[in-house]
Amino acid sequence: MRTNDELVPAEERPTDAVRPRMTRTRLGIFVATSVVYAAIVVGVLTTSWPVRFDWQVMLFRPYKQWPEIHTFLDYFVVLGQRGPTAVAVAAWLGWRTYKLRTMRPLLVLGTSLLLLNATVGAAKLGMGRLGPHYATAVGSNEMFAGGDIFPSGHTANAVVTWGVLAYLATTSRARRIASVSAALLALGVGMTTVYLGTHWMSDVTLGWTAGLLVLLALPWFEPAMARADVWLQEAWRRLRSRRVVPALPVALPAAAGVSLGGPRNPADDLPVREPVGAGSRTASRGVDGRPHLLPRPHTARSERTPVTPTGSRRPPHADRLPRTAPLGPAAGRGRAGT
Repeated sequence: MRTNDELVPAEERPTDAVRPRMTRTRLGIFVATSVVYAAIVVGVLTTSWPVRFDWQVMLFRPYKQWPEIHTFLDYFVVLGQRGPTAVAVAAWLGWRTYKLRTMRPLLVLGTSLLLLNATVGAAKLGMGRLGPHYATAVGSNEMFAGGDIFPSGHTANAVVTWGVLAYLATTSRARRIASVSAALLALGVGMTTVYLGTHWMSDVTLGWTAGLLVLLALPWFEPAMARADVWLQEAWRRLRSRRVVPALPVALPAAAGVSLGGPRNPADDLPVREPVGAGSRTASRGVDGRPHLLPRPHTARSERTPVTPTGSRRPPHADRLPRTAPLGPAAGRGRAGT
């Protein structure tokens, strides 16, 4: 009986668990590419046939031959620029990192870009070649003149950034499709820089070679990336464990003689009075657990002492005369008696 793995074609089986290694074939390609890299550098330094070919292409002036595609190629060359391509590929690999629960895709991209900056950047500054638009003499190699175009950064970045997607492909079929797509993009970006006159042809050739060397060298850094992946995941787990505070269980007070799971008795809601000690406030709780106030002395209204106001309520005044004469012995005899 055939298993599920046998029913799936070999080129479509997932291979994400198997990380690329520096095999003999890959090592042989790396050595051959390094030889080509060195041959291009030596050919430019000695002003041999690569330089002569550069000048032939430059004097042909491709940007004047097909002006109708100039605008399109101005936008197409952005596919080799470091910032936009890195952001686009990092967004896709960030989603893959979330789905696979591993930091390896982003670590591979970061490692490849670091290698690219270290190798291509050092070669640019070390050889200091001027571009076609700044050439000083026909037929010269324009080396060590303060430039920074040898090798082509756009071309090398296109090879590495889009080639990382092929390097991280999870199936053989996806790897082949991504490899062909990356190669076509890198080829188009390199030839576009030649058409626009920003690079010599030897710059582009060396850029293709430099980018391929970076991709071929990535398996040597796989153990370091694996250790970094484990360390980052452990750090993330520790950070999450510090943020999450465990909730303590809260015990609800159960009423005496009342079952929490049984039906509710309406009589349990009636207030229950109980004798309370004079000096204890904590003991003044009913059966239902509700706090009650301490008893206070109550005085009936009939027991209060009446307060009778004395004297007149009108304030005394020196100019005010009494309305009637004070009562005397002749009181009650009428006006005749006065």
